[in-house]
Amino acid sequence: MAENKQRYSNPLIERYASPEMAAVFSDANKYRTWRRLWVALAESEAELGLSISEEQLAELRARQDEINFEAMARLERELRHDVMAGIHAYGQQCPKAKGIIHLGATSCFVTDNTELIQYHQALQLIRGRLLRVITELAGFAEKNKQLRCLGYTHFQPAQPTTLGKRAVLWLQELMLNWEDLEHLLSGYRLRGAKGATGTQDSFLKLFGGDHGKVKELDRKVCGKLGFEKPFPVSGQTYPRLWDSRILDLLKNIAQSAHKFAVDFRLMQHLKMVDEPFEEKQVGSSAMAYKRNPMRCERLCSLARYAISQVQACDHTAANQWFERTLDDSAGRRLYMPQTFLAADAVLLIYANVLAGARVYPAMITRLLEQELPFMATETIIMQGVIRGGDRQQLHEAVRENAVAASREIKERGSPNHLLEMLARDDRIPFDLEQLRGFALETDFSGRAESQVQEFLQEHVKPILEQHRDSTAAEEELRV
Repeated sequence: MAENKQRYSNPLIERYASPEMAAVFSDANKYRTWRRLWVALAESEAELGLSISEEQLAELRARQDEINFEAMARLERELRHDVMAGIHAYGQQCPKAKGIIHLGATSCFVTDNTELIQYHQALQLIRGRLLRVITELAGFAEKNKQLRCLGYTHFQPAQPTTLGKRAVLWLQELMLNWEDLEHLLSGYRLRGAKGATGTQDSFLKLFGGDHGKVKELDRKVCGKLGFEKPFPVSGQTYPRLWDSRILDLLKNIAQSAHKFAVDFRLMQHLKMVDEPFEEKQVGSSAMAYKRNPMRCERLCSLARYAISQVQACDHTAANQWFERTLDDSAGRRLYMPQTFLAADAVLLIYANVLAGARVYPAMITRLLEQELPFMATETIIMQGVIRGGDRQQLHEAVRENAVAASREIKERGSPNHLLEMLARDDRIPFDLEQLRGFALETDFSGRAESQVQEFLQEHVKPILEQHRDSTAAEEELRV
């Protein structure tokens, strides 16, 4: 234990992401997938007529999951090549089959296909996490669809909305993320069996020039791994543009989550809502009264990290030379898994905040009512015109009094006296009771509630019903 504390540990693993996502990118999963690929290749080659015995295949299958990690590490130190170390280590366990392991393949057959499989596994986890957040947010929107609150533009008080409608704005972004994810998964593919530079020359020679068998080998290998199709063509690697597509999706999810978390932090500052805060949780070592929005702040921090990784990925895709260059390798080992880990953590926090969020209707109403006299001014002007008033004269009267009322609020900390000031102005044809009716008895939130209901019914509920069993279970958040 003490020895482990002398080395850097990745916070994404130790603090933020789920064990399930960490397991996807573990050495155990990687090397077992290598062996699944070698088995699939050998089986497919045998089925297409190569001289590979059932005894050899049975030996490969029997030792497929028994990774001899120590032997692999020793061989890699000697050979300075991870895939060759894996081949030799597998061969030590399968002496009858060692001569046919990796037959006709290049290193990228196992590395690239394995990474694509890992990314697919990780995307499935992200899919479940995203569905959970959508479910939680839909419930939040439904519950608060009628709760009128002050709208803000430029973080300045603006026309009222409802808290549920604000939640639907967050939800709509997640639904766009969902559409992109489903599109990516529907067209997902592996590299397949393409040979050293993607020409399939080695396999063409193995099959005596039979192009049909080479094409069938490509399809068979993918099918045995659970995928319908390979990339039609490749160089030595699959197109690194595919990585950019994946990270663009993760980045967009992070952007959507960041938007939510910033809004939620601002609302916590206004005392409209609170994120979960545990019984013995400490907000500050000095200021004992503090209740910082730590979860949303963490979400923002991790989301920014995920967003930032896309640039490195894009540079890699843009800088691949001809059929392959190796300057992609070290970077991809970092930014591909870690962006998944960050996105996983972001969605875990998002769901956690929503599941334990507290809403304070009294405070929300108070904030709204403080500004309602200003919100009512357009109605006051219109009603004045209906009664025969001059629109421009009414506008000027309202403007002068609104500026004076605002100054009084800011300079003296006074309540909002705009309605009383307007009632005393001879240019305004209404008494105080009528003005209060315009301000306090009028619903300025328009179709906000109806928009919530329609959006949930038409766009969200069909997806949740269709994928009811795909939602990730709630996980304990490490705070």
